[in-house]
Amino acid sequence: MGDAERYIGVAERRARLASRHRLAGAARAGSPEEVAGSLVALHGTDPATVYLAVGARLADPAKTVAETGRALYEDRALVRMHGMRHTVFVFPTDLTAVVHASTGLAVAARERAALLKDMAKSGAPDAAWLKEVEASTLAALALRGQATAAELAEDEPRLREQFVYAAGKSYEGLHTVSTRLLRVLGVEGKVVRGRPLGSWTSSQFRWAIAPAHPELAPAEAQSALLRRWLTACGPATEDDLKWWTGWRVTDVRRALAAIGARPVTLDEGTGYVVDGDLGPVAGPAEPWAALLPGLDPTAMGWQQRDWYLAPELRPALFDRSGNVGPTVWWNGRVIGAWAQRPDGEVVWRLLDTDGVGRDAEAAIAAEAERLQGWLGATRVTPRFRTPLEKELAR
Repeated sequence: MGDAERYIGVAERRARLASRHRLAGAARAGSPEEVAGSLVALHGTDPATVYLAVGARLADPAKTVAETGRALYEDRALVRMHGMRHTVFVFPTDLTAVVHASTGLAVAARERAALLKDMAKSGAPDAAWLKEVEASTLAALALRGQATAAELAEDEPRLREQFVYAAGKSYEGLHTVSTRLLRVLGVEGKVVRGRPLGSWTSSQFRWAIAPAHPELAPAEAQSALLRRWLTACGPATEDDLKWWTGWRVTDVRRALAAIGARPVTLDEGTGYVVDGDLGPVAGPAEPWAALLPGLDPTAMGWQQRDWYLAPELRPALFDRSGNVGPTVWWNGRVIGAWAQRPDGEVVWRLLDTDGVGRDAEAAIAAEAERLQGWLGATRVTPRFRTPLEKELAR
């Protein structure tokens, strides 16, 4: 049998997920940096997801809040920035140049062009004016270290300028220069999100100057990112890769060829692994359970999810935009959902009980207790509510 015909079935894919995503008990990590390095990227659209995803994978979850905050805001070993599909993620700092060149440059060009177009339509100042404001804003931010948009507007009052967006349309609105400009600077890799204004669950944040990084050629960066992700998440199909990266299929195919990815057979068709990853992978010695947060990078890692999430479960576990809510896992598959009630209790419900016995329920209960223990007095409500999560949280 040739390498191209190597079949990787559902059981082996779940075995890879258990160890490489730090979910099985013996595979749990010692630090947030290890978690982020194993997963490549942590979803950061909902700030709480970053901490909950780390806590689910740490050997000692009591360290979650302090250690994740240290990695993000003191050591800067992790950086929150825009990445694939124009989504906010948390990346290991050594990946910032790769993410910026592979996915950020194209998005940034579109964002700046859109801002200038919207400003011109409303009669706002021109590109030269915007460049002046940008330079002044970056200088002010460098002096402050970290700052909110309102604080930066104290130093550069032109940030308070407003312009009409989509005049005459049903969705017409009034935009502030600060909101749009800081967003553009974010996707351009010039600023990143800093400390939250409140607790670690807060969606209000400060801005900071982005860490310096080398400028890479886009094709080189795409190859590097694809290799990292495929090492963590392979095998994956072209559709998975195109969806996760947000690239054109021609970019995906070029990067696959550049890294010498090896084709394998999956139930969905042809998939790919990195060269040297064709050998069989055994499952963990012990069965495992996990309670993963909404938007967790494992649950959202692939476009084709039937190998770990039964299609009939999706209406209860996803919102209308395709965002996954908190999920309960048993041995590599999603079997239910969990939520936190107003009194702090972590509750869960199983939707798929096939092969789930008392041992599984005991393991899930232990994970719920583990989660409730390190959350303490903190109350977490997912940014994107899903049907079953809302029902359980009452």
